Amino acid sequence: MSITLNDQDKITLRTAAYGAVSLIAAAASKPHKVATDGTIALTSATGLVGHVLNEKSKGMNLGGKTVAEMADNVLPALTAAMTLLKDQAPAEADNFRSTVVLAIEAAQTHQGAPSPVLTDMARKITGALDAA
Repeated sequence: MSITLNDQDKITLRTAAYGAVSLIAAAASKPHKVATDGTIALTSATGLVGHVLNEKSKGMNLGGKTVAEMADNVLPALTAAMTLLKDQAPAEADNFRSTVVLAIEAAQTHQGAPSPVLTDMARKITGALDAA
């Protein structure tokens, strides 16, 4: 079965995935390295999710003057992305979730032992993924 996502669906997936990395980076002491490693994990994805995450990223809403404002955009996008994929391509929902979780784990590699702040942000991200 061939899955076709419209442009808004793709924006939702990219906002969710790259937003998760942005939230982890915002909570880290080495945000540049965290963002780089998280992004490498996202661009290494395969399947439909990999194709979408590797497309040009137009229209994503990752902005916010605070982490709270960024989370207001990203956490609902994570839940929406999972709902969308569960409805249209259940195997890709698992792929998306594992890709985002891998990106979070990769992003934390420069932090040594995970800090309570990073652990809490990772919990919020996985909670949003699992809320679908």
